[in-house]
Amino acid sequence: MKSFCSKASFLFLVFLIIMLHSAAQQCRPSGRIKGEKTPSGQCNQENDSDCCVQGKMYTTYKCSPSVSTHTKAYLTLNSFQEGGDGGGPSACDNQYHSDDTPVVALSTGWFNNKSRCLNKIKISANGRSVVAKVVDECDSRAGCDKEHDYQPPCNNNIVDASKAVWKALGVPHDQWGGLDITWSDA
Repeated sequence: MKSFCSKASFLFLVFLIIMLHSAAQQCRPSGRIKGEKTPSGQCNQENDSDCCVQGKMYTTYKCSPSVSTHTKAYLTLNSFQEGGDGGGPSACDNQYHSDDTPVVALSTGWFNNKSRCLNKIKISANGRSVVAKVVDECDSRAGCDKEHDYQPPCNNNIVDASKAVWKALGVPHDQWGGLDITWSDA
């Protein structure tokens, strides 16, 4: 009987560890914000960017899914140039970046308080890969205000990329805007 109890206790402990690990790997919404009326001409819709809709509720996140060697994500298109739909200068270096340079912004959790700033990531999709530099955060905690160009918060699984990344992945121009990808630290 003693060995049965020991085995049962051990199995319960293993089960508990697996459940806690699984729960830690999940990223749940942290809140919601309400869209407000966007002042006329204030939301840059270059690259088909969305503008906040008055009264619409938007989900916010403080986290992103766990990073692995093949982290699943959704690639979006962003201009990091001055006057582009990315808004102000990049958070990592307070600079603007040419659309011809492979740069990205990562969702808040992956950006991880600037810990990936100016580091490179490898993005894979469409049978190709490209290395890009992390220069900004795609804010998952806030949006619908002047600082965020009156755009909604990013989802928690976004890699927001310059045109150079899309070109390097060989995605036809008419399909730019949203693509399932994988990425990893390079």
